[in-house]
Amino acid sequence: MIRVLIIFILAAFPARAEQVVAGLSQNSIGITASFDGSAILIYGAVKRDAPEPTGPPLEVIVTLEGPSVPVTIRHKSREVGIWVNTEAVGVAAAPSYYAVASTGPLSKILSPDEDVRQRISVPLAVRAFSGPLLVEDARPFTEALLRIREAEGLYQLEQHGVTLVENTLFRADFDLPSNLTEGDYKVRIFLLRDGQVINQHRAAIPVRKVGLERWLFVLSREQPLAYGLMSLALAVFAGWAASALFRLIRN
Repeated sequence: MIRVLIIFILAAFPARAEQVVAGLSQNSIGITASFDGSAILIYGAVKRDAPEPTGPPLEVIVTLEGPSVPVTIRHKSREVGIWVNTEAVGVAAAPSYYAVASTGPLSKILSPDEDVRQRISVPLAVRAFSGPLLVEDARPFTEALLRIREAEGLYQLEQHGVTLVENTLFRADFDLPSNLTEGDYKVRIFLLRDGQVINQHRAAIPVRKVGLERWLFVLSREQPLAYGLMSLALAVFAGWAASALFRLIRN
């Protein structure tokens, strides 16, 4: 009876043939006044409990996603000789940073259904619209958001950015821009065969202000009155110092 029960349990929880074992070159990133960007190496291996299966080749996709924030996309038009905002579309949650690296073109290694389910590609990383749509076609607005953030280096797609060696070892390099948003950055690693995700791994990289920048940020949020008085005092002192220096130069 016990032997039969064990067989049923093993059948209910089958062993995974291929699993991700991954690591990061940095466990956290500190933002200072001189911060001009950073580089992250995501590496790992494929752990197998059995010989590698035959058939479709193994593919790997790695995504790195920053904190999501609501965004309003506005369209300007010329009215009575003046450029004004005439239409707007709100996005409930758009990643402040989003990068995708893969072993090949997403159209070839990732099925559309799996992309919708996992929200892997850059357009699908932008979440649903907030509130009712007041425009006939929202696609130009989302395309404008993607275009602007791609130009700023905040949205990236490297369709051959993952190096896979012997179908076992892989690595992906990400260059982070200097204008990062503070928060937890999510790492997702997907193993795929025949367009379907067979295993995935998740991790987080905290990005925080450090040093004087962190102290000023916390002070402005937790003690705004003290922060305002200190800013006023610094402005008065700077004005007095500039005036004193000017008088010294004239004399």
